[in-house]
Order: sequence, then structure tokens, then C-alpha cells
Amino acid sequence: MQIKGTITTVHEDAGCVAAALAPDNLRSMDTKAEEGRVITTITGTQLRSVIASVDDYLMNLTVAEDTWSVRRNGNNP
Repeated sequence: MQIKGTITTVHEDAGCVAAALAPDNLRSMDTKAEEGRVITTITGTQLRSVIASVDDYLMNLTVAEDTWSVRRNGNNP
């Protein structure tokens, strides 16, 4: 069985967020920026692996967005 899902999120600087996420992508993941959105597609054959990939991706997305927000606001962590 092939499992495929797409996560789409909206960002002020989608290109920056997508670029921050891309190095952590597995071979089963594809991330791109398009019209203010980050679009990531995750595929796999085992549901547990796909769920784990989604969980990892969402954590990385949170870190990327938080980092961009800190930089945008000129705050030092």
C-alpha cells in the first residue's frame, strides 16, 4: 500500500522556511515554497513510518518558523 500526504502551511517568507526545512527531508519527502506557502509531500509504504516523518517534520517546521520570527523581529535568542 502506498501512503501519500501533503502538508501546506502559510508563511510570510515561505522560501526561507522551506530552505530551512529541506536539509532534514528524507528521500520520501519533498518540500517547496510556492506563493507564500510551504508545501511538503510525504510518501511511504508503512503507516508508522509516515506518521513518524510527519511528527518530525512538524517539529522542524516549528523550529524553522520560530527562528525566522526571531530573526525578523531582530531579537537575540
